[in-house]
Amino acid sequence: MAFFRDLAADFRRTAEWRYQSKGARAVAKAVLAEGACAMLLYRLMQCSRRWRLGFLAMLFGRLNSLVCRCTIGRGTDFGPGFVLLHPDGVVINGAVRGGKNVILEHQVTLGEAKGQNPKLGSDIYIGAGAKVLGGITIGDGARIGANAVVVRDVPPHATVVGVPARVVRIAKPGAAVVRAIEVAESWGSHCSGRGSNQRDR
Repeated sequence: MAFFRDLAADFRRTAEWRYQSKGARAVAKAVLAEGACAMLLYRLMQCSRRWRLGFLAMLFGRLNSLVCRCTIGRGTDFGPGFVLLHPDGVVINGAVRGGKNVILEHQVTLGEAKGQNPKLGSDIYIGAGAKVLGGITIGDGARIGANAVVVRDVPPHATVVGVPARVVRIAKPGAAVVRAIEVAESWGSHCSGRGSNQRDR
């Protein structure tokens, strides 16, 4: 069933990100980590919508908003490996589409502008406080720095920072991504005047 497949992939990706392991112990820790409840409620909402159970979809979405402070529209669709590291303040419009292995920090907004919504590829990281707005495309492997405001397309494997966001690095496909994420976070923090956000271990 797609629900269990996607949820299992979400927790495996969370374990890999937080603990650098996909082993059973790391996955068990991921299930208990911050963000797990919001991820579960999102997948329940998505499953309910697929089965045309509108009331249940609305209920799970509302619970996510009330319990986890995470607002995700009922039509939102992400592939397997969707990770909410810190769900607090996350807002995602119901027309947003994303590929696999999309990772979001807290206070991220994926929203509408001029009646259009973002489309995200796969293997994307979005830093804390970032806003991605309008009918733009975020390419596979992109990294968006903390507090960036993205209103234009982001090329695949690019790191963008600032307000409005600009490209500061384009990595080669298959290259290590940790450095790109560090660049995104440090530049994003510099632009906002705040301290850098650190990855959970």
